[in-house]
Amino acid sequence: MPPAPARLSRLGTILASCLILAGCASLVDVAPGTPLAEVQARFGAPSFSCTTANGQLRVIWTTQPNGQLAWGSNVDAAGRTERMEPLLTSERFRRLETGVWNKDSVRCEFGPPAEIGPVGLPASRQEVWSYRFKENHVWNSLMHIYFDPHTERVTRHHPGPDPMYEPLEFFVD
Repeated sequence: MPPAPARLSRLGTILASCLILAGCASLVDVAPGTPLAEVQARFGAPSFSCTTANGQLRVIWTTQPNGQLAWGSNVDAAGRTERMEPLLTSERFRRLETGVWNKDSVRCEFGPPAEIGPVGLPASRQEVWSYRFKENHVWNSLMHIYFDPHTERVTRHHPGPDPMYEPLEFFVD
């Protein structure tokens, strides 16, 4: 066991690190009603913005394509943010079950996807958008969202493992 002064020094370093981390600002700590200009001064410009179906500005800060986090808020007519919410969650993806989503509404809800690609045979090919996220706040996953090629509406969605986080030997015979 190290001498008492060394243990205290190590303990002091750990406590200082915890205090520094606790003082770090996060987008989820932004209070509703905070002016967008103040949020941008603190966290930078949003990665993406759009207009919602009811005409409100929506702003999104995302870590896609390689990260698993995104936060978003609507902005009122006075330029104040509403509640800042994490977007890439299992709970939030369940909203897609209503069947009324199209590419624009998905992008405006979750931000740009990490990956876009085709799936299926030419006669039934669909476009798939994939978002990196922590399924149930635990598993490294991709949420795959399929779009009808003619209507651009969501046909289905499901999570799957994210190969970016799988060990390389997982893919080797």
